[in-house]
Amino acid sequence: MTIPLSAVVDRADLAVEVVPETLRPGALDLPVRWAHVSELRDPAPYLLGDELLLTAGVNLPAEQAEVDSYVRGLRAAGVTALGFGVTPPLNDRLPDSLRQACTRFGLPLLVIPVHTPFLAVNRAVAVALAEESQRGQRVVTEAREKLTDAAADGLAALARGLGGRLSGWVALVARDGTLLAEHDVPVPFPAELEPLLARLRGGRGPRSASTELAGGTVVLAQPVYPQATAAQLVVVGRRERFGATDRAILAVGAALFGVAVRAGSDTSGLGAAVTALVLGQPAPLAELLGPGDYRVVSGTAHGAGPTDVTAGYDWLRDRLGTPLVRRSPGPRFTAVVTRAPDTDQLLAHGWLTVASRPAPAGRLPAARAELAALEQRAVALGRPLVAEGGGLAAAVEPGRAAEFAGTLLAPLRELDEERAAELVRTLRTWLAHHGSWDRTAAALGVHRNSVRHRIRLAERALGLDLADPESRMELWFALRWSE
Repeated sequence: MTIPLSAVVDRADLAVEVVPETLRPGALDLPVRWAHVSELRDPAPYLLGDELLLTAGVNLPAEQAEVDSYVRGLRAAGVTALGFGVTPPLNDRLPDSLRQACTRFGLPLLVIPVHTPFLAVNRAVAVALAEESQRGQRVVTEAREKLTDAAADGLAALARGLGGRLSGWVALVARDGTLLAEHDVPVPFPAELEPLLARLRGGRGPRSASTELAGGTVVLAQPVYPQATAAQLVVVGRRERFGATDRAILAVGAALFGVAVRAGSDTSGLGAAVTALVLGQPAPLAELLGPGDYRVVSGTAHGAGPTDVTAGYDWLRDRLGTPLVRRSPGPRFTAVVTRAPDTDQLLAHGWLTVASRPAPAGRLPAARAELAALEQRAVALGRPLVAEGGGLAAAVEPGRAAEFAGTLLAPLRELDEERAAELVRTLRTWLAHHGSWDRTAAALGVHRNSVRHRIRLAERALGLDLADPESRMELWFALRWSE
């Protein structure tokens, strides 16, 4: 939750003075996450970003070049604004060197008068954040009630209601790109969204992704619930960026879409094919499952094994995102899925799982031999295994590789341009040194805490877990392809 910088500036009781030449367009609308006091010469490694940083200039250097370096570091760390407290006899006025540096680097500078303690600023920000949080909760609660009513009337009504709540267009996109429901969606549907949607379909766990189209439309997408399945994605677009409350409303809509879709449309083709089989008519696997690639997943008891609930059909169906689940004594299960399951979640609930490589429906029977070998390895290693295709570098056409790299690294390049954060250079060096903080810091000539801060910032911007070897691998290839 954040508040705009203007919420602090407009408080008459604080009597904060804004240095106008330091304000870039829209500066007073910038988000403030918290107000923090620091007299460190380099506080950047200890900040999260979007702070209103308060200082009395205790350790402010005398040389203009060093002041410039101090302000440049704050911009790179994502500080929203700097508040300078006038504290005689230490500083009875704002130093010209700080004014010049903030003007040069576009960091909003506020002057806190003598009679306004930093504690008052901290308290004002805390109160404003609490009020904003309560307002957001009320908005989300109202939206949940209205959208639940709309969902009772079907997917189209839910899409229309969600679009009205978020003031934008809404699309429910199937795995093959078909629009299952929509509200005011542009025609044709933006083709440049496919890399983002493909990334979501290939991910694991509930998450969202956003991008900005060439025309200025901001797009936010996420899988439907109750499980984060790649079968359907909810996509929302509008001119304004999405805040925390907007994302919470989208999560409500995604949950309701998941329930509505699960009520019948996911199994309609399966029901038709099974009916044909019952009546003695042939139904090839491709017709039974539909086009696209599938995986065969098998699970065996691990550790204390699954409980009665987690061994049940309903629990497995929800976690695997498919009705095609067969349970056997042991306990064991076999399932046909459209995407690799969350094996860590299954392991935590007593299931050691393996998944075959993706293949068309007609080739699934051949996956049984592959599963047997995978199960032996998984038991020996004590961890789940998911089979994948050939090497990434050899399988990707250069043009698509460059497109993939540009899309994946775009958030980092944007931050590098805005804040001179050097995230791409730091990430490349860090990966080349196998995640060693000390060796990366030595190679870059910075403190190891600065490396940690930059990697955390890159991790948040990318929406990836950089402790995950697969994420590191994708980033390494993207960095190579981007060159």
